Amino acid sequence: MRMGTPAAKLKPALLQPDWQGGSKRSLEGIVKIFFHKLGPGLITGASDDDPSGIGTYSQVGAQFGYALLWTMLLTYPLMAAIQEISARIGRVTGVGIAANLRKSYPRPLLYAVLFVVSVANVFNLGADIGAMGSAAQLVLPGKSGLYILLFGLGSLAGVLLVPYSIYAKYLKWLTLSLFAYAGVVFFAHVHWAAVVRSTLLPHIELTKDYLTALVAVLGTTISPYLFFWQASQEVEEVTQNEGEKPLKSAPSQAPKQLDRIRIDTYVGMAFSNIVAFFIILTAAATLHASGITEISTSAQAAKALEPLAGCFAFILFLCGIVGTGLLAVPVLAASACYGIGEACRWKTSLERKPAQAIRFYAAITVATLLGLSLNFMHIDPVKALFWAAILNGLVAAPLMAVIMFMASNRKVMGALVIPKYLKVVGWLATAVMLCASIGVFVTWK
Repeated sequence: MRMGTPAAKLKPALLQPDWQGGSKRSLEGIVKIFFHKLGPGLITGASDDDPSGIGTYSQVGAQFGYALLWTMLLTYPLMAAIQEISARIGRVTGVGIAANLRKSYPRPLLYAVLFVVSVANVFNLGADIGAMGSAAQLVLPGKSGLYILLFGLGSLAGVLLVPYSIYAKYLKWLTLSLFAYAGVVFFAHVHWAAVVRSTLLPHIELTKDYLTALVAVLGTTISPYLFFWQASQEVEEVTQNEGEKPLKSAPSQAPKQLDRIRIDTYVGMAFSNIVAFFIILTAAATLHASGITEISTSAQAAKALEPLAGCFAFILFLCGIVGTGLLAVPVLAASACYGIGEACRWKTSLERKPAQAIRFYAAITVATLLGLSLNFMHIDPVKALFWAAILNGLVAAPLMAVIMFMASNRKVMGALVIPKYLKVVGWLATAVMLCASIGVFVTWK
């Protein structure tokens, strides 16, 4: 998915300062160049705040108030680093994470990784589709089961009929409704001293509930499916754009492309974490402050928006859930299927028509229908969102370790192994996820 205009095609006046009164044109050029650098990372960041994320952040804010705001500062560099590393793997090698596992590592490791990611993705898919159906029931007549079917089958039809680059270009506007959570802080009573203190001074409790919530937050921000997705989208960038090659084969392209990946990823992850921060803050200032510490329905989650939107809170909530859900469902379904397809040497691309990649799209169809079917097993949709995030958190640490070894392996990456700063932050992210997961098991009774 290419967003923007290739720099080589921009007029020279847009690339160089105009010292004779052309500051407007110069600024326009800077803006165009900046947005040209945004692509897979921005879509990944938008997809990260999916219904699972909204549900998790809302539950955490309601249950613990401002106490977990500090996690947004912690997770930003960690998630940005691991996403940049995943993107580098795809861009440098020209194939995704699973294909690199198949080429350079034992098959049992490949199959184990694909199994745990696929299970986590199907569960997350079901939770996201269920959340969309429950949100629709807030403003539309009828039972949620009908809307769950419509959203599940509609999402699948969108993937089968429309290239994802076009599909995402329009759907991402719905996600702007998430900024309503930032607007609430101007209407709700926020204890800013407590917000600053909780953001800058972490308070950690070694209790089951606290550590479970911590793993849920980490799992919804540092999600395994996003590692596969961003690597695969960088492969798409190579295969869909004439003249671009894997950086191992064209090292002269490396400075420009690695710079683009860095900017794209850090902007995309910043967008994701800013939205997440305000969802937690809004839920804390409204739901927690009102004594609602356990969210069991979409209606309760939507109440966080009432200080800003009043009677339109449910509609805003619906737009946010549906917009992020429709963006995320193809990402969830396709990310695991990219891996399966690479492992089985299938043709894999969301830019191909189904007839050109039959097995890849068949796998996406099966994954989506499996996720859809989970909603008819009488599982609480809000609880499902929260537990989907926990499952992602538990799966993330071992997968991150595999990615770190891969990105540091000259057999895989050639001379373009990741630099030292990414190794340090990437392993730190892996250690944080591992410690949080161990903490859950230790305190679980």
